[in-house]
Amino acid sequence: MLLSSLFTSSLATLAALKVSQAANSTNSSTPAIEIKGNAFFDSESGDRFYIRGVDYQPGGSSNLTDPLADVDICKRDIPVFQDLGINTIRVYTVDNSLDHDECMNLLSNAGIYLILDVNTPGASISRWEPACSYNADYLQSVFATIDTFAKYENVLGLFAGNEVINSDNTTDTATYVKAVVRDMKKYIKARDYRQIPVGYSAADIVANRQLAAEYFNCGDDADARIDMFGVNDYSWCGQSSFMVSGYKEKMSLYQDYSLPIFLSEFGCNKVPSSRPFTEIEAIYSTEMSSVFSGGLVYEYSNEANKYGLVEIDGDKVTKLTDFENLKSEYAKVSNPSGDGGYSTDNKVSTCPDYEKGVWEANNTLPDMPSAASAYFKSGAGEPMGTIISTQEMCDSDDEDDDSSSSSSNTITSSSTVESSTSSAVSNSTSSSTATSTSASSSSASSTSSTSSKSKGSAGALEVPVFFHVLAELWNYVI
Repeated sequence: MLLSSLFTSSLATLAALKVSQAANSTNSSTPAIEIKGNAFFDSESGDRFYIRGVDYQPGGSSNLTDPLADVDICKRDIPVFQDLGINTIRVYTVDNSLDHDECMNLLSNAGIYLILDVNTPGASISRWEPACSYNADYLQSVFATIDTFAKYENVLGLFAGNEVINSDNTTDTATYVKAVVRDMKKYIKARDYRQIPVGYSAADIVANRQLAAEYFNCGDDADARIDMFGVNDYSWCGQSSFMVSGYKEKMSLYQDYSLPIFLSEFGCNKVPSSRPFTEIEAIYSTEMSSVFSGGLVYEYSNEANKYGLVEIDGDKVTKLTDFENLKSEYAKVSNPSGDGGYSTDNKVSTCPDYEKGVWEANNTLPDMPSAASAYFKSGAGEPMGTIISTQEMCDSDDEDDDSSSSSSNTITSSSTVESSTSSAVSNSTSSSTATSTSASSSSASSTSSTSSKSKGSAGALEVPVFFHVLAELWNYVI
């Protein structure tokens, strides 16, 4: 009788433990991804990990919704992800005050990882007034997002910014992005979280793409160097090739880079009809695997810019021809065998010299706003979600510190999307294209390759507000 009672008690304990483990989202389908040299690896199997994914922000900036906090949305879309054959999604903005447990568990059970931009339209670095927008309130929002998502092992990485440098004359913004990278990495360490990779998603600007890659991976302070580098690249259009598209040139450009590089957005839509996605064969081949670790197609849902793989109408998802083409390419192209020729011998980059009109980022970063240091000990506190706007919450002492330690000023983020005049920049998606995202960055008008995403809202609307609004509307129109 005693043995029976003990046995029953043990079973109950094991069952409770199993439920608890599931609730804590430690699912073996998505073991943490680690970085070795310039590649990603599965921490359990030791296998090389290649990102096969999509950029995901259904509704875009015109109907901004946190897709990872709505279980119905997750249950609608995750089976579609599985049918497509992907292992990663990128989300440009979330509401850190909401509960994401169920959706993150559903993603984990489906073997899908998340790359998350930590900015929101209202809490981001402003391209107009970077010194002011880089403040303790902004960092509280960023740190609170880290607090919310650090427990999920299927968070592959975090982006501190998206296309903040979006032209040949916005390179001074890089100083503040790099300061945010430093603060995020130090916060993750101080809070004793898993070492989640922190990176930057760059517009493919011919004039400064190499300088940007070098800058974010240079210097003696390892905390200020990114862990991964995403490139938003739309240079392969239709039935192109490794040579014609410029992919061969990119391989040469980044061949000595010491960190993992991947395409954080790709999928040119300047084609007569549907996109054939013939670049998949090149991206997941030994021609590129020594440098690149896969990529994310822009984008899941069809928004105003017409980059979507599916059309969403309420609970109904219609798979477009682009979806079927991409699914077919993913299915027929395997990852390179073995380690794909990755390298552990590449060194950190040399910091590019300041050159007016060419590269204007400062190698001396601004000190973190003093008030933010309290978060390192006690945590970020109550998440404020997407309602808070921090771009003008600067303190005079923080502004003085910034101006004395760094000459750069203007940063925010990237091409976010059609959210026209939002004073928030951080948002969206991407390079020149984005109408659908709203996440990390602000307005991006990336020139580079062929993208045509609608340019998004740009920075803090400060005096004279009227002219800034006009500038943003003009960016959007063109």
